[in-house]
Amino acid sequence: MSDDTIRLVTIGRILRRRWRLLAVLAVVGALVGYGTSVVVLPPRYTASASVLLPGQWEERELLTQVDIATSSTVVDRAAAALHWSGVSGTELRDRVSAKAADGNIITISGTADTPERAQRLSDLVAQQFVKFAARIAGGGTDAEAVTGAEALRQKVEETNRRITDLANAADPGQTVESVQARTALEKLRTSLEEAMKKLDEADPATNKAGMVVMGPAARPTGEAPPTRMQLIVAGAVLFFLLAVIGHLVAARMNRRLRTEPEIAAALGSALLGAVDVPGERRAHRPEGGGPRASIRRLLGLDTRWDIPTSQRSGDEADRRIRYRRVCARLRDQLPAPRRLLVVVPDGDEIARRAAGQLVAEAESDPQLRVVEVSVDRPMVPDRDTESGALVVLSAGSWTAEELAGIAEACADGGHEVVGVVVAGTVQVRPTRSAAQPPDDATLALAVRGHATGGTA
Repeated sequence: MSDDTIRLVTIGRILRRRWRLLAVLAVVGALVGYGTSVVVLPPRYTASASVLLPGQWEERELLTQVDIATSSTVVDRAAAALHWSGVSGTELRDRVSAKAADGNIITISGTADTPERAQRLSDLVAQQFVKFAARIAGGGTDAEAVTGAEALRQKVEETNRRITDLANAADPGQTVESVQARTALEKLRTSLEEAMKKLDEADPATNKAGMVVMGPAARPTGEAPPTRMQLIVAGAVLFFLLAVIGHLVAARMNRRLRTEPEIAAALGSALLGAVDVPGERRAHRPEGGGPRASIRRLLGLDTRWDIPTSQRSGDEADRRIRYRRVCARLRDQLPAPRRLLVVVPDGDEIARRAAGQLVAEAESDPQLRVVEVSVDRPMVPDRDTESGALVVLSAGSWTAEELAGIAEACADGGHEVVGVVVAGTVQVRPTRSAAQPPDDATLALAVRGHATGGTA
């Protein structure tokens, strides 16, 4: 893990071996998301009101109207009309938004803690926006803008009637003077109509100030994002992902060797085989009983997840076959008499049990003597009649530096490391053979000694 890229098989191993812990953390994350929705981000509701802008509008003009709709003047007027205690125009400004839609429509949205308040807020802001925009366009009040435009139209109509009267009162004859007079009057009428048309097109008070609120805002039926359910799901997913990432980071920072080739390379010897012992969870790191140990077992923290799944034996008969194969390899490799020192790291209970079983299966050929060596201050007994040293240890428990120290201690004691045996645990299954030796016989054959002294 420390040097390899992260693969899907690693993620799958985390999910398979830590699913209880991941489930508990996901529930904790959901509770945190729920607490956030209650304390930090309470439910909010958003309502929208639409304002129609008649006439021709350019895009930049629509953006200007959007800014006006959310301006402090409009929002302050809406706040004064709402009379909400403890809510100022500055606070409402963060709850009001506007955007330009297709068809010259400005959509004004208001957010509040209840659907009724959200609806009332958006309606009042839309109304205040229309009044304020009309006042800006007309240079005065709405009534003044309407009165001025109507008076101008009446003046034009009166002038048209006067032109008609003058044309009728002119000499009906076909003299040059009468024809020229009627033609001049018609030209004057045409020019007046064209001027009035251009004035209507250019006057914002008559063309663009006639904004209309397109009905009241619809009362919202659901919460505005992020909703409570979204926060709960986000909290669960976030805690789940953080737990997985935490496992990956911890495994990458952990320098303990997990694979059999890495262990054999650190000891500078060949791998003779992998053996199993009946499962006792976390046997090499006993933590006693009590609530803390029970919680660890419940969450699955008492099992290693970062050790690759090895090819394990099916039952007791298969496990004994593995031990016998290791003994056979030792017989083929060493000349007679075959005497070996079995070195077990101190505190590695799995390796100690495997060494005892290996002694029982060897049946004095080769003759094995078990010693436990401290990894902090490794010291191996000096060579006597042994032909070398056999190192038995469990995977995922020791670093390359610690194993190199054991190998150096063996070399200082005159022992050549002839092989490495990696031990693991397996769940107990019904045995196929009744010839299994009792546990006390196995322990009687495993002669263990503690080595003490200075650092090798």
